[in-house]
Amino acid sequence: MNRFFLLLFTLTTMTATAQEFKAFKVNLSGGYALPIGRGASGGLLLSVEPKYGLSDRIDLGLRYELGLIIKAYTLNNEQGETTLKGASSYLITGNYLLSDTDFRPFIGAGAGVFSILSVNLSDNGGSVNGGISGGTKFGAMVRAGFKARHFVLGAEYNLVPKTRGIVVGQSGANLNYESSNAYFSLKLGLDIGGGRYE
Repeated sequence: MNRFFLLLFTLTTMTATAQEFKAFKVNLSGGYALPIGRGASGGLLLSVEPKYGLSDRIDLGLRYELGLIIKAYTLNNEQGETTLKGASSYLITGNYLLSDTDFRPFIGAGAGVFSILSVNLSDNGGSVNGGISGGTKFGAMVRAGFKARHFVLGAEYNLVPKTRGIVVGQSGANLNYESSNAYFSLKLGLDIGGGRYE
């Protein structure tokens, strides 16, 4: 019987806490991505991130991000650049809001799967056959920013392992390919839903 009352008390407390704020929200963001590495050009990002508030300060979410990015690579230490290509990622995220005011700085992190761009090297001065196929890599993300009511400004660093490979040159010699997949982004967004009840 005591366990029943303890469970009832816990559920009542959680329900009362949950009623102080709207738990579910969706963040829509757009911004600029700058790939890490010499000669990288960057591109545009769009992301959608449904989030659920475990409390007024802690959110768990799922971020889907689509980017159009020009990346840099090296081929036997010679610099090259990709054309504009699409890349995406799916991450489980967590945010911690640092204040209870209308201006709310936050920090966060996430982990998940990043799609890697395929690179066609056949036009690299006519010296290479084929290219490097795309794929997926497990990576992580750290972020910081602030929320002013429903508007969100944030900076993210996406840590994704490098792509390395060997391609065959026209002469038949093996050429070493390397490309950084990590990127930094600056995004402006809007949280739809969520927040405290008036």
